[in-house]
Amino acid sequence: MAQHQSAKKRIRQDAVKRLRNRYYKKSTRSLIQKLRETEDVKEAKEILPKVISMIDKLAKKNTWHKNKASNLKSKLTKHVNALS
Repeated sequence: MAQHQSAKKRIRQDAVKRLRNRYYKKSTRSLIQKLRETEDVKEAKEILPKVISMIDKLAKKNTWHKNKASNLKSKLTKHVNALS
């Protein structure tokens, strides 16, 4: 168990960050799944910019690796282009 005040504060901060990261990762994964399942071109083109924005935010904060983010964006863009 942490003894120093700074270590206790770090534990509190880490808990908040972990919950926030879980929320953003889960909501992004859900939207990605929705995009992959959609067959409507118009709806897919509306969702794609939102998904890319969310992926970029996760990569910027190092929640996801930048290469993973890049690969996801590429694959999702190819998917949307294949629909049309």
